[in-house]
Amino acid sequence: MSDYAIDCDGLCLYYKHKLALDHLTLRLPRGGIHAFIGANGAGKSSLFRILLGFEPASAGAARILGHDCTRLTPAVRQRIGFVNEEHTLPDWMVVRDLKQMQQRQYSRWSDGRYNEVLSHFNVEPKQRVAELSRGERAGLNLALALAQRPELLILDEPTLGLDVVAKRVFLEAILYTTLDEADTTIIYCSHQMDEVERVAENLVILERGKLRYMNGPDDFCGRIRLWGADFLFSAPNLWDLPGVLQVQSIEGRTHIVVFDQDDSFGARLKLLGAQSVQAMPLGLDRAVNAFLAHGHAGAGSSNLRTA
Repeated sequence: MSDYAIDCDGLCLYYKHKLALDHLTLRLPRGGIHAFIGANGAGKSSLFRILLGFEPASAGAARILGHDCTRLTPAVRQRIGFVNEEHTLPDWMVVRDLKQMQQRQYSRWSDGRYNEVLSHFNVEPKQRVAELSRGERAGLNLALALAQRPELLILDEPTLGLDVVAKRVFLEAILYTTLDEADTTIIYCSHQMDEVERVAENLVILERGKLRYMNGPDDFCGRIRLWGADFLFSAPNLWDLPGVLQVQSIEGRTHIVVFDQDDSFGARLKLLGAQSVQAMPLGLDRAVNAFLAHGHAGAGSSNLRTA
């Protein structure tokens, strides 16, 4: 058995003349919850389509659970669960019948897990899918996916449009699953950093089809710092300093977000005329936003390769 849930080597995908995946090499170990983060167009959905065998790559190779993504058999597909933001389910079906249909298709089906997850979403077996609210549909979709007891579960923006209560229940169901079966690998794709901060053990940041970072959230936040500097007159051009992700002027003070810079960065600011400097840590939300905004603008991103 492969040590990797996902193993991609030099993966490329073109849409006409646009490169959606740019020689992506990614090896994701089995187990745990891995949060995939990136701006719109970073290549996340393109990667998932290739991994699930929905679309062939233009170049390179991809394996999922040790199997070539272009040759996934029904037996291998049984081991993979997928939930997307649309929560696409047949509206005309009754919940009970949909569950029975899915149960016949998956040999590892767990009624206990299905009932446990669905009990939090106020879904009745006699209801038609068309009668369910968005939150109830999301709960049903998650219950069906988790009841398969997949080795790999891909969740692509699963809480989009859910209210606060439904989102909380959804996330708790995911955490319950990881405690129940430690060998399950979950890929969680979201733009909501509060969700990522709660569930993720590993961050995978994609940018313009390339891997830009992969490690734990705490490690990521530890490598990004916010410096505040007071200049007597206008601040000099700071973008040429190493590691700069973001520069802002807020109420007369210059705020600089930097990546992988130690205390010597403060000394550099003083050499440029700063009268006082102060270093502060950043939370995951602002750290990720600064990292992605820098790459999205294309300003010197080549010197920040961290994968």
